[in-house]
Amino acid sequence: MTTKGKIILAVLAAGALLAGAAGFVAGRYYIDNKKPNFSEKYVLYVRPEMSVAEVMDSLQAGAGTVRPKSVERAFAKMEMNANMKPGRYVVDSTSTSIYVARMLVYGWQTPQNMTLSGTLRKKDRIAQRISSQMMVDSASVADALNDEAFLAEYGFTPENVFALIIPDTYEMYWTASVEEIFDRLKKEYDAFWTPERKAKAAEQKLTQKEVSIVASIVSGETNKAFEYPVIAGVYLNRYRKGIKLQADPTVCFCHDYTLDRVLKKHLTIDSPYNTYKYAGLPPAPINVPPKACLEAVLNPEKHDYIFFCASAAFDGTHKFAVSYSEHQKNAVEFQTELTRRRKEKTAQQAATK
Repeated sequence: MTTKGKIILAVLAAGALLAGAAGFVAGRYYIDNKKPNFSEKYVLYVRPEMSVAEVMDSLQAGAGTVRPKSVERAFAKMEMNANMKPGRYVVDSTSTSIYVARMLVYGWQTPQNMTLSGTLRKKDRIAQRISSQMMVDSASVADALNDEAFLAEYGFTPENVFALIIPDTYEMYWTASVEEIFDRLKKEYDAFWTPERKAKAAEQKLTQKEVSIVASIVSGETNKAFEYPVIAGVYLNRYRKGIKLQADPTVCFCHDYTLDRVLKKHLTIDSPYNTYKYAGLPPAPINVPPKACLEAVLNPEKHDYIFFCASAAFDGTHKFAVSYSEHQKNAVEFQTELTRRRKEKTAQQAATK
């Protein structure tokens, strides 16, 4: 072969190598930047203490990474070790490696729903409920719920902070700080208390916090929503007449919710929350009342009932009365049925032995 021929072959070979290299680079670019690399939709939670390797393992296990090497390259390109941000990120079957890498570096989070509902009558329970849905730890939330100076910024105290919380589902970023969470609670509180609701509270001669106090007692009395306005009417009638509320839920609160049943011996506890001992409203709400209970206090059923007790039907409803004699009759009916049921249960247990 002539020298000229060798040169031509060398040039062709070099060209082929360059073309191959270019093709290789182009292929990697396409794989890393354009081609979806995950088989499943997955919510990726990145905590501050997590390493890049742990995040990659989580993606592999949850999202079903198709080409792990592609993720490695994308993470290296975005300098993930130095730039990865904590957060809640959604990966799906359309996500590319570079998109996920950028998402984690730029903090493109998907909001998290934080739901506060159900029975919320202790601060530690509220703290646990929040921390189970958000990155913040329960101890930090509990501290905030008892921090007088912190709560004062929102117009509340450790005693009446239950009134701040309006049960609902809040859309927030998972990484929200304690301050951001309380900012959102206050925002929703202000949104709930519209001019119309404030006017209704004034009609009942109650402040907003007093509405929450009465609503918390109503919430403690029943889980039958249709009874909320009736029971609210009873307590408002008693309050306006200067009659002690004598609400069992307040006694349960005094005993830190350790009672299975309120007995006569429990009524003597000396606490401003004991409405058997002290007239008027207790100092603060005894739980976080649901919205329906707040609405019931703002829109109580108008009636003359002063008393109520559990129904002898044992269906969770109540019997209401205007007079004490009528109330006593209802109470005897309930006690008689309770005694009958207990005897029946005892007989059944004896028969099975």
